[in-house]
This record gives sequence, structure tokens and C-alpha cells, in this order.
Amino acid sequence: MLTHLGFAHCDVDQAIFFRRKGQAIIIILVHIDDCTIVVTSITLIADFKAWISEYVDITDLGKLHWLLSIKIKRNRERRITHLYQCSYIDSILCQYGLQDLKPISIPMDTNIQLTIAQSPSTTAKFAQMRNVPYHEAVRSLMYAALGTHPNIAFVIQTVSHFLTKPGLTHWEAVKRIFRYLKGTMELWLTYGTSKMDLTGYADADSSMAKDQHAISEYAFLIHGGAILWSTKQQEIIALLRTKAEYVAITHGMKEALWLRSLLSQLFNIVLDSTTLFSDNQSAIQLTKDHQYYARTKHIGIHFCFVRYIVEGGSIRLVYCSTNDMTADTLIKALPSTKVKHFASQLGLSPA
Repeated sequence: MLTHLGFAHCDVDQAIFFRRKGQAIIIILVHIDDCTIVVTSITLIADFKAWISEYVDITDLGKLHWLLSIKIKRNRERRITHLYQCSYIDSILCQYGLQDLKPISIPMDTNIQLTIAQSPSTTAKFAQMRNVPYHEAVRSLMYAALGTHPNIAFVIQTVSHFLTKPGLTHWEAVKRIFRYLKGTMELWLTYGTSKMDLTGYADADSSMAKDQHAISEYAFLIHGGAILWSTKQQEIIALLRTKAEYVAITHGMKEALWLRSLLSQLFNIVLDSTTLFSDNQSAIQLTKDHQYYARTKHIGIHFCFVRYIVEGGSIRLVYCSTNDMTADTLIKALPSTKVKHFASQLGLSPA
């Protein structure tokens, strides 16, 4: 139907349609039977509604204020957009009877390491966990992490390791996440506070991985706010930290290429080189020459496409210190000062 109206289907995201005529752009984001309309001119909204109403009956819900439990607030004068999940967080706190918990400033205790040894091993301990809604609570928190709270992505990934046999220590870690969210309800994911172009961060950490599988993360920001982030355990075993970092850069670079393709096609623009930050000098050097070949020859050839992309000029790999690695909060538990700093860097701020 949309193609009959002159809309093109986005090549890199099947839920997006767009139509351009001169400087005028209409972008349609489809979710089941709901459509979100993004336009360069208000009059284009009325035009689109008139076109599509010729094919199907529509319900006009007006300006976008809520989307999939996410509250959206815009300041048109300042050209700032805020995303918020306060109502959702309130609802899950009440759902699990945790609304009276005392708020805290960090989502994970830096002095406690969660392990499988803390899982129940006796009948009595299994009985203690019988009625604990561990799976449901983690699933509810995961939606907050995917929606507007990249700052809890790492701890969600950590507690998810124990879904098959959670213990009381693991449950206390889950409740701590709820306490953190309760204490940071005033934070909105905000866009428009800066003119920053698409910028990425890629990092890896193996210090907490007892099974030798490092944790990869990446985060991408535009106009002051995070638009894409991920925290995942690497599938391979990295024998060197350089390899773990290089794998993280590889995954981050693939996402950077996807974002560049999306932006280029929707807005018909040619992007300058996208900066991807890494805090590992050896991994960056590996993309330039083979001086570390003797120690890094075990790195799979499929990861060497990073060098090809860097040489092509579409992405610049730039060093930044660990203290400036915004996505550090996605791979490890951090003290309160760093948690607050990196949350702000990801675009989480009071509206």
C-alpha cells in the first residue's frame, strides 16, 4: 500500500518507508498496525493522512506523546527531544512489590561478583527461590535497558546468566537494579543538547569473565544522546586482551556501517567519516599494520575486514583514554561518580 503511494522501502530496516520530493521528506515507521510519521513540514502530515485514508480506515492519535510505554516530550524552541519510561518503571516496581525499596546511586555493587556458585544447591535453598519472580523481573528490566536506560545494560546481561538456577544473591542483585532505577527516575534520554555527529564507542572487558569469554560492548550517539547500544558476551575465547578489543571493534564497526547506510538512504546525504573510539592502542595499531603479527596471528581472518573499512575512509578508529570511554559503563560495575558521569555522556539527564 505504501509503495503505491510513492514510498520507498528502506533497504536496511524493513519497518521504515520514506518518500522524498525536493527538500520535503516523509518517513513512516511501522509497528504492526501503528504508524509513526516523521516529516520536514507539518503540512505533509495532513497530506499523508489524506492519502492513506483512501485505502484504510485510520485513527488519528495526534502528536506523538507515547510509543511502546515510552513517554516522548519535545521542546521545539530548543530543538530537544526527551524519552522517558517513568510510568513503566513505576508499574514494574509495583508489579513485583518493590515500590518501597530505598533508592541507590549505582546499579551493581562493585565489591560483589556474581557466580554460579551462588546458585541454590540444596532442597531448602531451592525452596527459598520457588516463589521469587526472577525470570519475570529480569525480563521487565530488560525492556527498560533496551528502551531508555543503556546504563543498566551490563548488569542486566550479568543477572541473565543465572536465569536457569538463580539464588538469593542473584535476586538481591536484581532488586538492586530496581532500586537504582527508582533513584534515577528524573533522568530522560535526551537528544539535541549538542550538534555532535554520529559517534561510536567500542570496548571489551575480560576481567570478570571466569569462562574466558570477554564482554563486548558498543554505543552510538548522535546529537548528544545514545541511539544504539549493546552488551554481549563474545562467542570466541580471547587469549589476549588485544584480541578481545579487536573483536569488540569489529562488532561496533558493523553497527556503524548499518547506521551510516540508514541515515544516508533516508536523508539522501553523504556522511563524513564516522568516529569510532577505542581505548586500546594495540587493537588500533593492528588495523594499520602487522607489527604485532607474531602475537596476533591467531585472530580470525574475518575480523580483518576492519582494516579494509578503515582504509576505505568511512570510519575513523580513534584512541581515547579509559576515563573518557563513555561505554565503559556497559561492560563493568563502576563507582557512583563514574556511573553518573557516563550516564550523562550517554544522554541521560533531567528534562
